[in-house]
Amino acid sequence: MEELRADREPMGAPRCRSRALMVDHRMIAWRRLHGAIFAAVLLFGLAQPSRAQTYEGRELVQASLLADVSAVVPGKPFTAGLLLKMAPHWHTYWKFSGDAGLPSEIKWNLPPGWKAGEIQWPIPFRMMDPGDIETYGYENEVMLLQEITPPASIADSSVKLSAEATWLVCEKLCIPGSAKLQVDLAVANQNAAANEEIFSRYRRSLPQSWPDPKVARASWKRNGPELQLSVESAVLANYPFAEFFPLPEGNVVVGHPRIERGAGGKITFRVPIETDDQKVTSLNGIVVFGQSANGAERNAWSLSTSNTIGSTASLPSGLAKFLLFGFLGGFILNLMPCVLPVISLKIFGFIQHAGQSRRRILRSGLAFIAGIFAWFVGLALLLILLKSLGREITWAFQFTNPYFVVGMSAVVLVFALNLFGVFEISLPQSANRGLLGWTAKEGDAGSFFQGVFATVLATPCTAPFLGTALGFAFTQSGWTILLMFVAIAAGMSSPYLLLSTQPAWLRLLPKPGAWMERVKQLMGFLLLATLLFLLWVLGAERGVEAIIWTSCFLLALSVACWMKGAFIVPTASATARFITLVLLLVLVIGSGWYFIGEKFAAANTVPSATTAQGDWQPFTPERLQSELEQGHAVFVDFTAAWCLTCKFNEATVLESSAVREAFQRHGVVKIKADWTNADPAITKILKQFGRPGVPMYVLYPAGKKGEPFLFPELLTQRMVLDKLDAIAPHVAAE
Repeated sequence: MEELRADREPMGAPRCRSRALMVDHRMIAWRRLHGAIFAAVLLFGLAQPSRAQTYEGRELVQASLLADVSAVVPGKPFTAGLLLKMAPHWHTYWKFSGDAGLPSEIKWNLPPGWKAGEIQWPIPFRMMDPGDIETYGYENEVMLLQEITPPASIADSSVKLSAEATWLVCEKLCIPGSAKLQVDLAVANQNAAANEEIFSRYRRSLPQSWPDPKVARASWKRNGPELQLSVESAVLANYPFAEFFPLPEGNVVVGHPRIERGAGGKITFRVPIETDDQKVTSLNGIVVFGQSANGAERNAWSLSTSNTIGSTASLPSGLAKFLLFGFLGGFILNLMPCVLPVISLKIFGFIQHAGQSRRRILRSGLAFIAGIFAWFVGLALLLILLKSLGREITWAFQFTNPYFVVGMSAVVLVFALNLFGVFEISLPQSANRGLLGWTAKEGDAGSFFQGVFATVLATPCTAPFLGTALGFAFTQSGWTILLMFVAIAAGMSSPYLLLSTQPAWLRLLPKPGAWMERVKQLMGFLLLATLLFLLWVLGAERGVEAIIWTSCFLLALSVACWMKGAFIVPTASATARFITLVLLLVLVIGSGWYFIGEKFAAANTVPSATTAQGDWQPFTPERLQSELEQGHAVFVDFTAAWCLTCKFNEATVLESSAVREAFQRHGVVKIKADWTNADPAITKILKQFGRPGVPMYVLYPAGKKGEPFLFPELLTQRMVLDKLDAIAPHVAAE
């Protein structure tokens, strides 16, 4: 046997712990990109001299090619094995590597007429890395077996069988490696066994075929974003350890399987999945069992769809309940601070219409409701499109885009200036009629725009019930997502439908009068407060420089609105109105191009916090894992600068003296996960807990004892204090 080995330098040392936490579409794209990068590195390395794979003078992998026979008998299959010996604490990967890594590969260069079978993979180990990254692979040593079938006639007296092996070896970093290997075998009419001990050992470590149904019965069930594998076996019931290692195909992305043991030896494995193919009702994989996790005595049964007694797909469980949650969440959005200025304007409009015809009131209300539905349905269709393209979908995702925030700032300012009377929004041939004083046709258009505007401003808020409902919907089909957004729109619009269909209730509102002008101006100041909030969000996303250039653009926009109100009036000549309109457009377009297109675009995105803020620590998956491994209880605040609900919870609950003292008394480590710029690592944890966005609050028990506790979107001091007393250890903080 001749052995050749190839070296691989780290080429920038790509880390194997690059993908995290739970199911999401970007894992698919990342796996493809990951593979492309390493493939390029490997191809570059093939031109280098063949030698052992080393890194910083240390040999990481020693590769060799073995055969289980002393000679080749024409037409008689034999087994070849790729033996990889890894340095201590380094590992290679199984054929499904999990959240990170790449499987080893063998490419044979066989003579004509020779055939190589599929790789036979020994039972892998499940490995957990910081950040809840779960992978499957091998440590110390592994041999991958393949059956080689020679042709019935071989003219030569000996053969040289060569293969190129590639692998990824990881510890704290990952390094791709490859080797060109060769084994020389004589050709004879009979042969003897060779390398018996090692081949026998690795054959015993291969998964066995699924046993007779009398020994083990398996069935699958699809329940929305989860596959449930039920195994009934008295044999498995005798083992304290059992796991399911999945082998997904195509674009099916799987999460971390969970196990539930029931009566009569029944074991249920729950496997989170994400796929647009609703026909996926089962997975291939292996059921691993033994006396201990990763013990040497483990066994495994190979499971394929043919082994199951039935695969069923079910409609999303509890759909009606989640739709009700969506309706209630939409209704509560009317009470959130994000939308109060615009909602107040609508109530103001109802007051103005009081005493008018029932038909007029109904038309105005239905136009407002149509605006609400138009935004929510449009947003749902956009999210469905993004999901079909493999993009991440979350609630309020548009506020993570600074240009959207700039656009919203401009709309809010124009709205406020209109309420102050700087200019009037009018259609052709209508004079001196503002936003709230249009004719019937114009009033319907104004009400529609108010509905859209109120709904856009609602998205930075997450109301109670809404997060749960959206977290469920985002894991379902496109039709379920659309249905959920319709339910939210129905909930938000329900109060206005009641007021529109029951005009008698309007008698309870104050009568129109001079006070209405003052109220209208007051609403303008509330919108300016909303503008300040949006500018603060921009500062959190892009820094102070972005605020300055956005403010310059808004100043120019304000001048343009003043020009419109002062010079584009019915009493002015057509020439004067035309010149003013041209100057107005030049001012808006020019300032937008310079201040936003040039200066704002050059402002750098503010990175996520890397230093502690008060007694809060900035979030990283590694920090969270490290604190848990040290036996600390951890509270994680998932927040964003644009999330008003988050800020309310922080000011009234998390930063209150009672809660702060309780965190310190129980020795709870506080971590703040800033999702202002849609950090992908944070997005994956949000999806792990089934939440579409922030706020989210999670309390991890000390010493990894018990499941993390997920708080509701709106916090109270008593809620947090009671949970800390129940779950956190009573130890003094250092």
